[in-house]
Amino acid sequence: MLSTYLGEFAALAVVHFLAVLAPGPDFAVTIRQSVRFGRMIGTCTALGIGAGISVHVLYTLLGVGALMHTTPWLLNVAKLLGAAYILYLGISLLRSKAKSSVPGEAEPEPARQTLPRAFITGFLTNATNPKATLFFLAIFTTLVSASTPLSIQALYGAWMCLVNALWFVIVALFFSSSRVRLLFMRLGHWFERCMGLVLLLFAGRLLLSL
Repeated sequence: MLSTYLGEFAALAVVHFLAVLAPGPDFAVTIRQSVRFGRMIGTCTALGIGAGISVHVLYTLLGVGALMHTTPWLLNVAKLLGAAYILYLGISLLRSKAKSSVPGEAEPEPARQTLPRAFITGFLTNATNPKATLFFLAIFTTLVSASTPLSIQALYGAWMCLVNALWFVIVALFFSSSRVRLLFMRLGHWFERCMGLVLLLFAGRLLLSL
């Protein structure tokens, strides 16, 4: 039965992969986490982003996506929530301070960043992104046939979760490598402020679309 839907799956997989490659809040957060906290934190953030996709898949399969499409105020609420979380992340990064030049002085922020917290950060970054809502609504209504069984659509969703997680794990591994990380760490708080500005721009675009 799976062979019947190979063409549909291939079209969806290509469109989704191209969308994953496009820089967005997920990309900015993964880079920041990897550069600032290292490989494990960056990887957990990436896995959280992959898991966040499951939220969009679930409500799409349940028909909530179609409901949001036909109920503009509900979609606007989703956009507001997403913009609020991205604004929070952006403002947090803009407030980043220069590292202490005192030898041996501990930095409190890395100590507070745990693997579960990194996972949650990645999860919320993706799960609250209303652009992901619009993307899933678009591809499931244009590329996926209404006659496609829910079990097959669930497999599509699982594939997209996996691809997202793998891509951002690769991003995390690259930006947490010692050479690349050292280069970015030299920029210190200025690098984090740039990432914060990028997130604020994304949030601004969301608010302007309301």
